[in-house]
Amino acid sequence: QVQLVESGGGLVQAGGSLRLSCAASGGAFSVHGMGWFRQAPGKEREFVAAISRSGGRLSYTDSVKGRFTVSRDNAKKTVYLQMNSLKPEDTAVYYCAAMRPFAEPQVVWGEYAYWGQGTQVTVSS
Repeated sequence: QVQLVESGGGLVQAGGSLRLSCAASGGAFSVHGMGWFRQAPGKEREFVAAISRSGGRLSYTDSVKGRFTVSRDNAKKTVYLQMNSLKPEDTAVYYCAAMRPFAEPQVVWGEYAYWGQGTQVTVSS
C-alpha cells in the first residue's frame, strides 16, 4: 500500500512558476510508474504528465509541453512537477498518482491504483 502526499501548490501570477512535490511512503517507490493529474472546478480530471519507474520515459499532455517537467528521485521516494510559464487555465487541484507495481504509467486516471489528496494551484491573470 502506497501513501502519497502532495505539496507545493499555491497562488501565483500568470507567467510564474511552482514546483509540486509528491512524497511516497509505505512501499517500494521505484516499482511504480507515476502520474500527475489535475481537476478544475466543473471539469473532469485530466492527465498532465507521467514518468516511468526509472524516469527514462516521460509523457505530457499537449497543453503543458514545453512548460512543465516531471521528474522523480527514487532514493527520496518523491516525484516532482516543475511548472513554468503558468497560465490562468492551469488553475486546478493537482493530484499525483501511482500505478500498481511494475505497470507502465497511463494517461487514463482510472488506471492508477493510489492517489494523493491533491494540492491547489491558482494562477491569477
